[in-house]
Amino acid sequence: MKDWRIIHGAALDELEKLESESAQCCITSPPYWGLRDYDCARQIGLEPSPDQYINNLLTTFEQVRRVLHPSGTLWLNIGDTYIKSKGLARDPTNKHKKDGGKYPKTQPNRKRFPNLKHKDMAGIPWTLALKLRAAGWYLRADIIWNKPNIMPLSVTDRPTTCHEYIFLLTKSDKYYYDNEAIKEESLYYREAHWDNGRNGHFGGLSHSGQKSTTRKFPADPTKRNKRTVWTVNTKPFKDSHFAVFPEKLILPCVLAGTKPGDLVIDPFCGSGTTGVVALANYRNVIGIEINKEYVEMSTERLKPYNNQLRFE
Repeated sequence: MKDWRIIHGAALDELEKLESESAQCCITSPPYWGLRDYDCARQIGLEPSPDQYINNLLTTFEQVRRVLHPSGTLWLNIGDTYIKSKGLARDPTNKHKKDGGKYPKTQPNRKRFPNLKHKDMAGIPWTLALKLRAAGWYLRADIIWNKPNIMPLSVTDRPTTCHEYIFLLTKSDKYYYDNEAIKEESLYYREAHWDNGRNGHFGGLSHSGQKSTTRKFPADPTKRNKRTVWTVNTKPFKDSHFAVFPEKLILPCVLAGTKPGDLVIDPFCGSGTTGVVALANYRNVIGIEINKEYVEMSTERLKPYNNQLRFE
């Protein structure tokens, strides 16, 4: 296979064409419900209800699970929305106002949902995560993406939302996870001493905190196991895509979930940041994007890697 490929099409349709168990890792962020119209047939995000939106994602991620190797991981970034009695659901991160974002032409009718009231959070991230778990995925971690530079909101009757979730899900209870590759600076010696057990799974390192008395402690007391709160600034992107992953957010997912030469997939690849980070670290990439403008954008971003060393 080539180092990278960006496919123009709907995520579900194109995932069905990929070989089973061919990818080691999926890193992705689907369009959020009820926020934007990408003006594409078969797009996800403008379903009439949150339940229909989540069901469409469950179907899509069932194909992701088929494509992943048994030791594979899924890193899923998903945000929530607030319910309005009329019109657009409110994005708590205010992304729709950035870089040319637009409102849906056809807006879901929220009056149909007796369990959702005006000003309610839709609760999509955890609803999706729990349904993925019920569908057979292992729900291994809920990572908080803390955004120190979030745009201020005019809201005065609740705290300003400055985080999103990244869920780590796996196909099995044993999977590849290289915790050594993403260790962070420890705050004091004993923290590192008790937090660096080694217990390999598919060549990776420990993902359980059990039986610490049998662990082997490393010599370096300056590093600790990565925590579940990742503080990463949002960054503007000069082109027209308005919901861009920061590269710093993607890097730990790539390094922990794959080895050089592994295949990373992103079925909602947008501007191609997952591909950029994966290729920069000698991983292969397949991205899927329904919007032709974003396909062209991500292709241009990945072109500089055409001459990099190829892993077959």
